Amino acid sequence: MKLELYTRPTCSDCQAAKKFLSQNNIDFLEFDLTKVPGKEENLKDVSGARIVPTFVFKETILGFPKKPKVYIGFENNFVDIKRKLGIS
Repeated sequence: MKLELYTRPTCSDCQAAKKFLSQNNIDFLEFDLTKVPGKEENLKDVSGARIVPTFVFKETILGFPKKPKVYIGFENNFVDIKRKLGIS
C-alpha cells in the first residue's frame, strides 16, 4: 500500500496528520500544494475537491491498481485512517 498526503503549510489539520504519521513510522509521499501547485489538479481528480489534508491510499491486486481509498480531512476521519493503517 502506498500513501499520498496532499497538504498546505497553513493547514493545522495537515500538520497534525503529518505528526501522527511520523510518530507511527508511516511512510507517505507528501504533496505540499504550495510547492507543487500542479498536483492540485491530481487532488481534484482523485477526491473531487481541493480540500486538505487528503489521504490517498493506493493499492494493487495481482499487479493491477485498485481504485484509491480517499479520506478528506484528518480529525474527522481519524478512526478510519488508523484502521486503514492497521494502528489500534
